[in-house]
Amino acid sequence: MKGASILTSPLQSAIRNSQFAIRNSHSSCHRRRLRYDGRVKSKILWPLALILIFALSRWPGAMPQNFSAAYALCFCAGLYLPRRLAWTIPLGVMALTDLALTLFYYHDYSLLTFAANYTAYAALIGLGCALGGKRSFFALLGGGILGAILFYLISNTACWLSMGYEKTLAGWFRALTTGMPGYPPTWEFFRGTLLSGGIFSGLFVGAMKLSEAVDEAPVEEEEGEEEEHGAETEEAEPSLSPAAGDPRAGASS
Repeated sequence: MKGASILTSPLQSAIRNSQFAIRNSHSSCHRRRLRYDGRVKSKILWPLALILIFALSRWPGAMPQNFSAAYALCFCAGLYLPRRLAWTIPLGVMALTDLALTLFYYHDYSLLTFAANYTAYAALIGLGCALGGKRSFFALLGGGILGAILFYLISNTACWLSMGYEKTLAGWFRALTTGMPGYPPTWEFFRGTLLSGGIFSGLFVGAMKLSEAVDEAPVEEEEGEEEEHGAETEEAEPSLSPAAGDPRAGASS
C-alpha cells in the first residue's frame, strides 16, 4: 500500500500540472481574444471617426479656399479600412455630401468634373490599398502627398478637356499652371491641394500609428507577465516523484 501511494504521487502531480496548464491556456486565449477584438475595433473606428470629421468639414466655408481633407481621406481609407469598406464608405460619403451641396448650395454640377473627381478618388483609394498601413510614417506621408498630386493632375486634365483651352501640350500645361483668364491661377489650387493632402495625411496616419502603439504596448507587457508567472509556478510546484537513491524507490518496486 505504501508503494502504491508513492506511485500515485507523480501521477497526481502531473494531473494537477496539466489542469493548471489548461486553465492558464484558456485564460490566456480569452485575454488575447479580447485584445484582438479591441485592436480590430480601434482600426475600424478611428478611420470612421475621421470620415465623419471629413463630412462635416465639407460644409461651405469650413475650410480655406482650395483646402480639403478628401485626398487624405481616400488615401487613408485604402490604407486602414477592410477592402470593401475602403471603397464603399469614402465614396458613399462624398457622393452624399456632393449631392447635398449640389441641391442646396451650388445648384450646378458638371458631369465630366464629377467623373474626373471620382476617378481621382478611386485612384487614391487604390494607392492606399497598394501601399498598406504597415509602412513607416514618412513613407505613408509621402504616399498621401503623391495622392494629392495625382488628384490635381486628373481633375485639371478634365478641366483642360472640358473648357476652352487649346487641345495641345501647351494648353494642358496652361491648365495646370495659370488657368483661364478672369480666374485665380490654377497653381494656387495646386498649392492648396498639396498642403491639405500632406497635412491631413500626416494627421490621419499619425493618429493611426499612435493608436497602434497604444494597443501593442499592453500586449507586450501582459505576455511578459504571463511568461514570468508560468516560470514562477513551475519553480513553486514541488516534485513528488521519488529522488534517485531514495530508499522508498526500492520499496515501490
